[in-house]
Amino acid sequence: MKTRYGKDEVSVYRTDGVRTLRGATVRIDVFGDSFEASYTDGDNSQVVATDTMKNVIHTTALDYEGTSLEGLAEHLGKTFLGLYESMETLDLRVVELPFIQHSDVLYQRVERDYGVADVSIGRGGVTEHRSGREGLHLIKISGSSFAAFARDEHTTLPEVSDRPLFVYLDAFWRYGDFDRRVSSEDVRDCLIETFDEFVSLSIQHLVHEMGQRVLARFAEIDEISFEAQNRLWDTARVSEQDDRVRIYTDPRPPIGRVGLTLTR
Repeated sequence: MKTRYGKDEVSVYRTDGVRTLRGATVRIDVFGDSFEASYTDGDNSQVVATDTMKNVIHTTALDYEGTSLEGLAEHLGKTFLGLYESMETLDLRVVELPFIQHSDVLYQRVERDYGVADVSIGRGGVTEHRSGREGLHLIKISGSSFAAFARDEHTTLPEVSDRPLFVYLDAFWRYGDFDRRVSSEDVRDCLIETFDEFVSLSIQHLVHEMGQRVLARFAEIDEISFEAQNRLWDTARVSEQDDRVRIYTDPRPPIGRVGLTLTR
C-alpha cells in the first residue's frame, strides 16, 4: 500500500507592510508508513490534520525571507520533517501569484504567466525538483509557417507559408545543482525573445529552438521541457482590399498539442 494525503491551495501573501508583497499558493503531499493505519483501521494517532499543515505553512512562510519559490518549498519541507517524525517524504508545489508593482505601496494582481516549483524532499534533503513557468500565451502575427506535412485522403488542412501563431506554453526545467538556480523570469524572457526572432516552420521547430537557446544561455539548467498548445485563431472575415487584414475568432476544440524534452 502506498498512501499520501495533504493540503492544496494554501494561499500565502507575505508583506513587510512597507513596500514588498509576494504571493503564492502551496500544495503539500506527505508520505509515510505510519499513516497506513488510518486507512486500514481508522487509527488517526499519527495523522497530522491538514488544517494543522495549513497553519504550519503560514507560520513558516512568515519566517522565510527569501524570494525564490524553490527556496520556500525547501524551507517548508525541512520545517515539516523537523516537526513530525511520521512524515518520511514530502512533495511540495509552490505557485507564484503574480503582481505588478506600480509604486512603493501600490500593486495590481494580474492574470499572466507565473513561476512554479515542484520539490520532493526527504530526511536526506531534496531528492527531486522541477522549476518552470506556466501560462505563457504568446501571439506572433507573422513569421511562422506550416507546410510540406504528410498528406493523405484524410487531410483537409491547407499549407500556409506565413501565418499568425498563438500558443499556450508551459516550460519546465531541472538544475544540475539545486542550489544554483536562475530567475524564472529570465528563462521566460529568453523564450519570448526566441519566439520574436525565430522564423519557425512549425510549433515543433519553435519549441526546439527555444530549448536550445535556454540550454546555451543558462549553464545551470540541465534539462528543459515544453508543453505547448496550438491556439491559432479561426478566420472569421478577410478584407477584400488587402487579404492580410483579417478578423479572427477563438478556435473551436479540439486543440493541437506539442511536447518536447531536451537534456544536455
